[in-house]
Amino acid sequence: MMTGGKHSELMSEINVTPFVDVMLVLLIIFMVTAPMMIQGLNVDLPEASAKPFESEKEHLVISINKEQQIFVNDFEVTVESLGNKLTKILQGRTDRDVYLKADKGIPYGTVVQVMAEIKGAGVDQLGMITELAIIDKIRDSEKIKS
Repeated sequence: MMTGGKHSELMSEINVTPFVDVMLVLLIIFMVTAPMMIQGLNVDLPEASAKPFESEKEHLVISINKEQQIFVNDFEVTVESLGNKLTKILQGRTDRDVYLKADKGIPYGTVVQVMAEIKGAGVDQLGMITELAIIDKIRDSEKIKS
């Protein structure tokens, strides 16, 4: 790029204004879309005093929300089709562990029916997902402070 005037020198400065404009637009886009990318279902879990289970693998999670809708990870299924879906999903997996996350307000019979379907699909181990009890939360926060 040539500068005006009698001297025919090249301008060696980089114009960063367009770069900054693009970065600000991308920042705004990511700030708006990030909350929409949160996955999972809103389930009011019962509380338990057991220690949390540490795991690095992504497991198969069956969720039952307060409307008694059943989800395999994020996909809704019916109780009748749950066994067949699980059987097909578990065919290609070496890890046959499944975790059940049920809202504390749903009837016990619904949970038992879902557990029977899960076990009927050939699941080796069925784990229950709960929230840490309030007493344990307070105890943990006191340990952190001291």
